[in-house]
Amino acid sequence: MSALLQVIAVSSNLLLVADKIPELKYERSCRAAVEAAAMPNRNQDACLQDEKAAKAKLQQEWGEFTASQKSHCVRLSTTGGFPSYVELLTCVEMSKAAAELPKGSTESTRIERSTVGSGSKP
Repeated sequence: MSALLQVIAVSSNLLLVADKIPELKYERSCRAAVEAAAMPNRNQDACLQDEKAAKAKLQQEWGEFTASQKSHCVRLSTTGGFPSYVELLTCVEMSKAAAELPKGSTESTRIERSTVGSGSKP
């Protein structure tokens, strides 16, 4: 019986974690982005402002995303490289938009793309 209680306790903690955005250390991400930037006006302050704005937007909209979208995107934005709220925001927004596509729309898109430039008609 105590094993069941442990599972319930761990599960409830996971839900609590999923209900708030993760704390990311994005400063290193900005340093790396500035070093690799091709835009001359792109500096670390601009990057930090973008990260803060993305974090604020995530705080407002976090409840609009499914647990699956959140966990998938948190894993993506924190695996390898440096974490970024801009990346996390982009990922959850794209995941949400993809989930809202009408059923079958991805299949017709694939068919249209495969026939473009091939000279054949669908």
